[in-house]
Amino acid sequence: MKPKFRIEFLDEAVEFLNKLNEKAREKIYYNLKKSQITNDISLFKKLNDEIWEFRTLYKRTHYRLFAFWDKTDKKDTLVIATHGIEKKTLKTPKKEINKAERLRKKYFEELNK
Repeated sequence: MKPKFRIEFLDEAVEFLNKLNEKAREKIYYNLKKSQITNDISLFKKLNDEIWEFRTLYKRTHYRLFAFWDKTDKKDTLVIATHGIEKKTLKTPKKEINKAERLRKKYFEELNK
């Protein structure tokens, strides 16, 4: 089955993933691949107009990888993962959503130079 979108990672997302233990990282990558072919809000959920989160639960730890869509290339739909967190509360911290919004803005500023 062909993926509906491609995923690219900003440096902070790569750093987050590299700090995790191998099994947790593998589960996140598995869920990322799965989210590319299914519409499942338990894997990929919209947080506001611009920001989404990839969701993974592994060994009672909730991992979130924040992301946004880049549709500037009309042929290739791209999702940019900004950064990640280990989630400790039910509610997604507003500061993390704000951080994703800042990284999104910076990404498009760099893209349009």
